[in-house]
Amino acid sequence: MEMMHKTCEEFLAELASKSATPGGGGAAALVGAVGVALGNMVGCLTAGKPKYAAVEADILALNEKAEALRARLEGLVEADAAAFAPLAKAYGVPKDDPSRAAVMAQALDTAAAVPLEIMAACGEAIALLEEYEAKGSVLAVSDAGCGALFCRAALEAAGLNVAVNTRLMADRAHAAELDARAEALRAEYLPRAEAVYANVSKRLGGN
Repeated sequence: MEMMHKTCEEFLAELASKSATPGGGGAAALVGAVGVALGNMVGCLTAGKPKYAAVEADILALNEKAEALRARLEGLVEADAAAFAPLAKAYGVPKDDPSRAAVMAQALDTAAAVPLEIMAACGEAIALLEEYEAKGSVLAVSDAGCGALFCRAALEAAGLNVAVNTRLMADRAHAAELDARAEALRAEYLPRAEAVYANVSKRLGGN
């Protein structure tokens, strides 16, 4: 059964089991999808309200982007599980097999590429949530904050799944390049997610 076709209970039970998939990367993609869905909800609660007529076009555009991004993250739940299969197979190649190094290199690259894409998608979601927080209904502002926190956590979690693969790469220059891309995403989007949370907390009367 495909990951996104499982019930919530089935997904969590399999995540909690010794099954190799879903794992941290797939869970990160799912949490990112939840985060962007919360932003989309803010948009849906804002659209059509006379009070927010001035930002109606912006909100509708945000909703369209959020729907597409959520679908992309849902697909990455599946992609992360699929990427693990060749890696598991590569570990089974005998150490004295001449093809092992090339097989491992390809499998590790594939396994690192998916969480890197999850990080990028979560960054895009954080950018959308910035706008939802600024323009969306005040009645749903807490949901924009929650969405930003979820996407921040998902981005960081996906980053760990990049690192767990790059650390094993024989090509250290390529590994450093992937690690640098992951660090750039953290540097750009984590402060922005924190700012959304801080803005929401302040608007709700927090510190």
